[in-house]
Amino acid sequence: MLREITTLLAKDFRLEWRQKSALGGLLLYVGSTVFVCFLSFSLRGGQPPAPAWNALLWVILLFAAINAVAKGFMQESPGQRLYYYTLVRPQAIILAKMLYNALLLMAVALLGLFLYTVFLGNPIQDAPLFVANLLLGAVGFATTLTLVSGIAAKAGGNGATLMAVLGFPVMVPMLLLLIKVSKNALDGLDRSVSDQSLLTLLALNMLVGALSYVLFPYLWRG
Repeated sequence: MLREITTLLAKDFRLEWRQKSALGGLLLYVGSTVFVCFLSFSLRGGQPPAPAWNALLWVILLFAAINAVAKGFMQESPGQRLYYYTLVRPQAIILAKMLYNALLLMAVALLGLFLYTVFLGNPIQDAPLFVANLLLGAVGFATTLTLVSGIAAKAGGNGATLMAVLGFPVMVPMLLLLIKVSKNALDGLDRSVSDQSLLTLLALNMLVGALSYVLFPYLWRG
């Protein structure tokens, strides 16, 4: 299983490197969105207030995650998926996709935070808590949206639209927790206030990963 996961992970990285336009488009989306936010608030003569700063960051990261994960299964033809089915176990496929998307989204999230603080200031008072919450959110987006992407790809038709429709209701509870913890980090509250929310986020990530491991083989064979 571990060998299959590492092989599939290396394959995804090689494909991403060959298709530099997709990665460049994702980075351009994050950078241009942050710059538009900067222009909007600079016209008003200052930086956004902390709640708006926090909300805008998560909106940018959410749509960047959808754009990044959507191509995972949808860029593969039915023939490719059938070929993979003859070579590796479906559990290895979903775990490799989740791991790849998690690494990609963590890199995008850190880059987005860097650009965001450069252009819109840095009101964060508890940086370690904020960054830990950011990385946990990136992993949560990756695990949830990877499974939704697989469902949308098997459904056919306009997979990107179906993914957005299926993914957004699932992401709302996670987003509420992420925004709450990041707001606590912005306000510099004691970390014990955020412990319960962080544990809930970790449990959600583990639950989605376990469900994907169990259910994806049935989806793959369908």
